[in-house]
Amino acid sequence: MSQSPIQAAIQQICQEKNLSEESVLRTIELALAAAYRKDFGNKLQNIVVKFDPKTGGLEVFDVKTVVEDLPEEELELLLEEEKKPEKKTVKKETPVVPAEGAAAFVAEGEEEEMRRFNPRTEIQLKDAKAISKKYKIGDEIVTDLPVPGEFGRMAAQTAKQVIIQKIREEERQNIFDEYKTYERQVVVGTIQRRDGRLVLVDIGRATAIMPPEEQVERERYNVGNRMKFYLKSVDQTSRGPQLVISRANPEIIRKIFETEIPEIANGAIEIKSIAREPGNRSKVAIFTSEENIDPIGSCVGQRGARIQTIIGELSGEKIDIILFDEDAAKFITNALSPAKVASVELKETGEEKVAFVKVKDDQLSLAIGRGGQNVRLASRLTGWKIDIVSDGGKKPEVAEEAKAADAEAMAAKEEKAAEVKTKAETAPEIKEEKEEKAEKKKRVKKTKEAEVQPAEEAPAEAEVKEEVEKKTEE
Repeated sequence: MSQSPIQAAIQQICQEKNLSEESVLRTIELALAAAYRKDFGNKLQNIVVKFDPKTGGLEVFDVKTVVEDLPEEELELLLEEEKKPEKKTVKKETPVVPAEGAAAFVAEGEEEEMRRFNPRTEIQLKDAKAISKKYKIGDEIVTDLPVPGEFGRMAAQTAKQVIIQKIREEERQNIFDEYKTYERQVVVGTIQRRDGRLVLVDIGRATAIMPPEEQVERERYNVGNRMKFYLKSVDQTSRGPQLVISRANPEIIRKIFETEIPEIANGAIEIKSIAREPGNRSKVAIFTSEENIDPIGSCVGQRGARIQTIIGELSGEKIDIILFDEDAAKFITNALSPAKVASVELKETGEEKVAFVKVKDDQLSLAIGRGGQNVRLASRLTGWKIDIVSDGGKKPEVAEEAKAADAEAMAAKEEKAAEVKTKAETAPEIKEEKEEKAEKKKRVKKTKEAEVQPAEEAPAEAEVKEEVEKKTEE
């Protein structure tokens, strides 16, 4: 059986927008109800339309729920309030779509929450009894309404707006529901463009944003680059779903490890904790209770194949795999690798946990790391504050080293800024010198042309003289 044009159009919309036929059909019925109310209905009718896409026919009903009777005084006040806004705001009516699926027009400023009785959707028991004595409280009265031959231009425009709005809302809701299941997971996306400091990434049916705090400083997000991202949050906003992704979140390491290492994915190896400085170095503490599995070897892979794949996904960020141990001293010793620790002394005072670590003099700088990075990551990984001293009693000032490194970086920035400023100041002088050189070249060129021109004219004068001499001889 061949499809009607309306059915074909509905199916096309469903395929393009990834919507169900039921939702599109419900949207059409809401739009027709709004159009009917615009041209033929009144404010006290609850219009419901049934539409048949095969034939294009429709049925129109007024549906009301039977409620208990109101006192006459309250009913009179209510009817007076209904009449007042009708005179003033009849042109300011805007269509709204109730959650129950019936289209309605409610005047601006109308406060239905304050009313005990809604004459649009409800009918009093005494009025229902006047129609038929069988009705009781809670019943629905469905009244058939005449079907119009055609709708007016304004009604058709209203129906069009309702359809566009509802389909857009359905599409946004579907995208939100789909990506909500991927929240806190790794997704693959393509860099789309930059908007100020934000990076917009295409992740399929939606565009996600990566704010500056979720970006890695050393990474370059060029348009068209395909990367893995951590889907940090999926929120519903007035403008549709908002997806926030991250490359700096430590959880991206956990998810990539689960993807690349089967032993972690099936639970044989457990990631206990992660300490990360995005773009520089990360430490990952792993643990297994199975004796026949080498946790570090499983993560590194044959000839480092697995860990190199992970490092490549993180744009070259270095990763240290640390063996977790229930003994805090052993765990701290492992966390400070590649430095060799001589001894660890633990001290707990209330909530503060401090570990005093001794290393040999030649291992001191290795244990601290550049700018205190190694000891800082080890402290975050273990949850202990680590104080490192050498066997000779030398105690490094990690904070001062970090400050010195920051001071050097600031000095380099200031020097660069001064250089740029000097270039900007000397730019006019350089421009004048270039202009003078250009003018000098032009003058030299003109002089050369003037010298060449007489040389070209000389043969012509010689020819004239020869002709004169020949005529004289004749």
